[in-house]
Amino acid sequence: MANERPVIVYPPSETGGRRVRVDGEILGTAYSLHDLTVFLQNAGLEGWDDLDVAGSGLIEWRGGGPDSWQH
Repeated sequence: MANERPVIVYPPSETGGRRVRVDGEILGTAYSLHDLTVFLQNAGLEGWDDLDVAGSGLIEWRGGGPDSWQH
């Protein structure tokens, strides 16, 4: 996954979890940083762990950062 593929993590929903979008495509709803890491690994960031994802400048966090998973 290259830098030109924007990653957006949307605010936590009423029911919990955050939508994850990569390059305009919704990958699903993540309920934890680990879920997000798995989505991004499947999108091409193989070898990344939760700390890599939390500190990445590739991700636009909306409605809270990597520690915000509940509404």
